[in-house]
Amino acid sequence: MPEGDAVRRTARRLARSLDGRQLTRTDFRVPRHATADLSGGTVLETVSRGKHLLTRVDAPAGRITLHTHLKMEGSWRTYDAGRRWNSRAPEIRVVLETAEVTAVGYTLGIVELIPTEREEDSVGHLGPDLLSPDWDEEEALRRLREHPERPVFEALRDQTLLAGVGTIYAAEVLFVTGVAPETPVGAVPDLPRMVRRVRQMLDQEWSRTGRAWVYRQKLCLRCGTQVRVDQLGPAGQERSAYWCPSCQRLTQQT
Repeated sequence: MPEGDAVRRTARRLARSLDGRQLTRTDFRVPRHATADLSGGTVLETVSRGKHLLTRVDAPAGRITLHTHLKMEGSWRTYDAGRRWNSRAPEIRVVLETAEVTAVGYTLGIVELIPTEREEDSVGHLGPDLLSPDWDEEEALRRLREHPERPVFEALRDQTLLAGVGTIYAAEVLFVTGVAPETPVGAVPDLPRMVRRVRQMLDQEWSRTGRAWVYRQKLCLRCGTQVRVDQLGPAGQERSAYWCPSCQRLTQQT
């Protein structure tokens, strides 16, 4: 699943392509919005909120937000006017066309049109966004500390506590801070440092520019110890937690 930095890159690409442009045609290939038409509207902006995308449109009927989520396999692609693309591809969920460019959303996990003033109905449950200009570290730490017994790997990935961290960043920030994934949140030696470090990694788009120390590695790149892979998370929502038993400590609460 794309993580917060990848979603932010997608938002920026859509913003460069669509912001300020008038929609000449729209096509929503989901039953709920199959008859919706935003043509004639002007795209105001696209922003990311954790792993969610919000494309705001000043439409003839009022300001509307297209809320999308990439989930596991989704993506947005942009095509210059006149460039060929397969308009009948079965994976297409959304088409936003302007005179200059066409944006196409493939295999999107969420597609919904909502009045812009009601965006919080869809994304208000999210915790502080690590990549937002109004990032609130104190609120993020407060939410995390409300669950002192919870394994830190799970807590970091919980979007209602901290928006933007997925399996890759959870594994890698725990490695660089030397904490085992099953360590309870309340036993993490320096939780603020961990949160600041993962924010820095996301902001620098580490997953695109760096090499993972433990994620999907057979051996730890630091010490050569065999990497462990544990399945952690609520029943039915488990995820693979990669970690090095030599470099990361399992700390229990006292």
